[in-house]
Amino acid sequence: MKKLYHGAAWYPELWDEEVLKQDIELMQATGINVVRIGEFAWSVIEPEEGKYDLSLFVKVIGWLHESGIDTVMCTPTPTPPVWYSHRHPERMYVDERGTVMGHGSRQHACTNHPDFRRKAAAITEEIARAVGRLPGLVAWQLDNEFKAHVAECMCAACLRQWHEWLERRYGTIEKLNEAWGTKIWSEYYWSFEQVPQPGPTPFLHNSSLRTMYQLFSMERIAEFAEEQAAIIRRYSDAPITHNSSIAFHVDNERLFRNLDFAAYDTYASSDHHDAYLINCDLWRNMKRGRPYWIMETSPSFGGSLVSYGKPHPNGYLRAEAVAAYALGAEAFCYWLWRQQRAGSEQPHSSVISAWGKPTVAYRNVRQVEEARKQLEPAIVATRLKRADVAITYSDRAKAYLRTEPHRGLNHRGLITSFYSMFLKMGIHRDLIPEGADLDGYRLLFTPFLPYVSDEFLERVDAFVRRGGIWVAGPLTGGRTGEHTIPTDAGLGAALEKLAGVETLYTYPMDQTGTKGRAFGIEAELTSWSAVFRPVEAEAVGVLVDGLCPGEAFITERRLGAGKIVLIGSTPTGDDGNELWAKLIEHYAAEAGVTVRTDATPGTIVAQRQGDGCEIWIIVNMDGAGGTVTLPSKGVDIATDEPVDAGKLAVGRYAYRAIRLAARD
Repeated sequence: MKKLYHGAAWYPELWDEEVLKQDIELMQATGINVVRIGEFAWSVIEPEEGKYDLSLFVKVIGWLHESGIDTVMCTPTPTPPVWYSHRHPERMYVDERGTVMGHGSRQHACTNHPDFRRKAAAITEEIARAVGRLPGLVAWQLDNEFKAHVAECMCAACLRQWHEWLERRYGTIEKLNEAWGTKIWSEYYWSFEQVPQPGPTPFLHNSSLRTMYQLFSMERIAEFAEEQAAIIRRYSDAPITHNSSIAFHVDNERLFRNLDFAAYDTYASSDHHDAYLINCDLWRNMKRGRPYWIMETSPSFGGSLVSYGKPHPNGYLRAEAVAAYALGAEAFCYWLWRQQRAGSEQPHSSVISAWGKPTVAYRNVRQVEEARKQLEPAIVATRLKRADVAITYSDRAKAYLRTEPHRGLNHRGLITSFYSMFLKMGIHRDLIPEGADLDGYRLLFTPFLPYVSDEFLERVDAFVRRGGIWVAGPLTGGRTGEHTIPTDAGLGAALEKLAGVETLYTYPMDQTGTKGRAFGIEAELTSWSAVFRPVEAEAVGVLVDGLCPGEAFITERRLGAGKIVLIGSTPTGDDGNELWAKLIEHYAAEAGVTVRTDATPGTIVAQRQGDGCEIWIIVNMDGAGGTVTLPSKGVDIATDEPVDAGKLAVGRYAYRAIRLAARD
């Protein structure tokens, strides 16, 4: 990392030259040093099919560079022009109900349609050829927010590709039938061409059909990204990314596999700073070793023709930015620079109004820039200290829970609530994709992963035998790779053998009066649950009352130098939160977790290291102010004044950056 970027999305195709030059001057004055352009400009670049004009963007990138502002160029494929859509309904996206999208808005075309892929490739090549080597071009963004507004497409082109995907996956229709259990409800198929898409039915689809179709769609959108990236790389050396989210219908681990760095969009409100911070802790691990970008966040509030969000309190935007930079971000960017005068997002907040004046967000944007300049030398010269604790994140698990949500289970909500406990406890944590390297961690939590692959178990087995502690569950195991119930054991034989347990029963514990006792606390249990008999393990949490009193819901097994902990149910309520805290604290102590801080809830610490120095960046995120305990004396980077060891106060949405003295 050479610098910190402070940026915004900008749409030069919407304004005349006078406004554009005014915008650039205002950007310079504000401190904006990077802009993102082009993602919705297909009709400007290709007004007629096959006739391209990149002159505006070539000119604008030049103006920006001369003004000291870098550019991220985007491919405009989320918004094909009307000439593409007109009289061609077969090219359009079809939803699960069979509704064919008309022209307008965005993501109205099917990204899997061969004709779309050809035209997307053609315009990508024209753009890359025209701007790929221009001075000031520092990165590329592919498309915009894949699968944000739409999920899996059900058009005829997707149906053909679905059948091809299934044949590659299973080889024969007999193997698919066996894997999916299609004799149930007479769903048996005699050819791949007979397998439907999960469209309208009187009741629920086969779980395998629905989940596999999601995985198929995730794979195809990743392949689309790779097609664009391959074209761009022929004409440009600038790194390539996409602005994704855990809310979208994509497998982010797969999507970023062959891209150069990770980026995401976030619009969490100030009331949900944990939903903001979870992204920082996840996205820095999507492309480990590369800083991530926040490509979009609101300067104040989100808005569209039908809704608007809560404006940020003064000071909160700076807290967001400082937290992002401190936790590994290279860029903090807004949607958007100048308010749009037309279209569906007119009410959305911006840095500059449609009439060219500062908005209510402007003073907060200026605060961000002051903090960026102050912290840049320290952040660029250091790296975030590696966490001792990791939490497994999986978009494929998200697909399973979309198919099988039970009483409204939502993967993003579940994982955020789980993450929040570590945040409040001051335990520095990484969220890591399923396929991430486990070396260097002491403690691994894997909640809400219905299917645990053999490959994942092999890596976890090695992690545990080396001395790590793996805490698996709740809602982990119990489904196969085809989203069926395992027939060899309740949670799958491989997982149970490794954990040293036998699953006696699986059932929902809601409203059964069941409580669990563990670590000296008794709490109500809820959600879909597993009950265990220890075989080579011991019970550390037992059921009280309910259907199976005395049986185990938490077990431990020593394995090699480490330990496996299996959690079969979800503690809930105030007592449940206390039980969770005790459990986390217990295993953190046993694993020797040291990367943590004594801070009041709502205040976070990013511990950064450089050559011979340690810097703590402390940020209050909840607006209540707080304290943190410094382990040694230090120097305040902003004031160059000495700071004593012990309690350090930080104000409402304020931050402190402390260079700590060397410790013995």
